[in-house]
Amino acid sequence: MISIRSAVTRTTAGAALMLAAACSDSFIQVTNPNVIDAATVDPASGATSLAYSAQQNFATAYGWLSMYSGWFTEEANVSDTFPTRNEFGFRTITDLNGSLSGDVWSQISLAAASAKTVLDLELPNPTSNINYARAATYRGFAILMIATDFCTGALSSGPELTTVQLLDSAIVHFSKGVDIGKAAGSADGTALANAALVGRARAKLQKGDKAGAAADAAAVPAGFNYDLRMTDDLSNRTRLSNRIYQFTFDRPSISVAPFFRTSDPRVTYKGPGVTKLTGQDAVPGGFYEQTKFPSYASSLRLASKLEADYIAAEAGGDALAQITFINARRASAGLAPYVGAVDAASVLKELMVQKAYDFYLEGKRIADYRRVPAAMSGITPAGGTYFKPGYASVGSQTCYPLPRDERDNNPNMKTN
Repeated sequence: MISIRSAVTRTTAGAALMLAAACSDSFIQVTNPNVIDAATVDPASGATSLAYSAQQNFATAYGWLSMYSGWFTEEANVSDTFPTRNEFGFRTITDLNGSLSGDVWSQISLAAASAKTVLDLELPNPTSNINYARAATYRGFAILMIATDFCTGALSSGPELTTVQLLDSAIVHFSKGVDIGKAAGSADGTALANAALVGRARAKLQKGDKAGAAADAAAVPAGFNYDLRMTDDLSNRTRLSNRIYQFTFDRPSISVAPFFRTSDPRVTYKGPGVTKLTGQDAVPGGFYEQTKFPSYASSLRLASKLEADYIAAEAGGDALAQITFINARRASAGLAPYVGAVDAASVLKELMVQKAYDFYLEGKRIADYRRVPAAMSGITPAGGTYFKPGYASVGSQTCYPLPRDERDNNPNMKTN
C-alpha cells in the first residue's frame, strides 16, 4: 500500500514558548486530510483523461518534430540564432545538442510513454475500448516518428533499438489501433482505425514491405482526413498551439527554403517586401514567411487518404500509374501535366516533388529522405555550402543521433 500525506504545522513564536513545557497536545497542528491510498484508486476511471493526455502529448511533439525535420530536409531555412538549431540545418547534429534532447527527443519519448501508461491499464472491454484504440494509435505514431527521424531509438528506458525494430513495434501498435478502433463501433473509433491504417502503411513502406503498404493504403476510405486540432491558448501556446506558426510569428525562425519558393499554390508564403516579419537572425536574402499555417489554431494533418495514395503509388512501382497520379496532383494545383523523362528513377523523383508540395512542413519528408535519398530534390548534398555564412559545410547525416542524455541515464545503455 502506498499513501501520500501532506501535513502543515503552524506555530507562532509566542505560542511555542507558552506551550513547549505545558502542553502535550499539538492542537495547533493542521493535517491535510487528502490522503491518497493507491489501493483505493481505480486508474480505469481516469483512462479517458489519460488517453487524451497521450494524444495531446503527441500533438505537441508532432509540432516540434515537423519544425526540426523541416529545417533538416530544407523545407525551411533556419532563421534562428541558436547554434543547436542551425546544426539541424547543416545536418551535423551532435548528441550533446540541447535542442535535440529538449525539443525533439524528450517530447516524442513522452508521447510514446504516456500512451503506454494507458495500454498498461486493465480496462473493461479490452477488444473494443476506445481508450485503448486511442493510446495504441498514438503510441504507434510516436514510435514511427522515432523510427523515421532518429537513427536508433529506445522506449521506456529499454535497450537501443534499430530502425527496423522500431518500425515493427509501430506496426504492432497500429494493428491494435485498427482492430480496436473498428470494434469500438463509434465515429471516433473509425477515425482512429483509419489513421492507424495510414500509419501502418507508412511504417510498412519505410520497412520495405511494399505489398503490405499498398494493401493498407488501398483500405483507407476515399476522402479520409485526420487532423490534430491546435488551440490558441495564450497561457499555454507552447503545448497547445501550432508550432510552425509560433516559430513563424513569435520567433521568426522558419523561412521558406529556395526550392519551395514556387508559384505552386500548395506552398504559400510572403517574401521580402511583402511580409512584415524579419527573421530572428536577419537571415541573408530576406525572410520568407510561410502562410500555410496562418494561426496558432491551425490544425496539423496527421493521416489522410492522400498520403495513402502516395504510399500506394510508390509501393506499386509502376511508372505509368505514377505519372497518372502525378498529373492528377498537378492538375489539382492548376499545373500542366508532367513532361519530363519517363524512366523509373525520373518519375519517382517527380512523385517525391509532388509529395513534398502536398505535405509541406508536415513532418513526412525526413522519412522519404531516408528511404529514397536519390529521389529527393532541394536538399543540399553533403559537403555543400550552408546558406548562412560562418557555419560548417553541410554534413552527411540522414537521421538524428540519440541524445547523450538518453545514453547517460538509460540503465540499458550505460557503459560503466
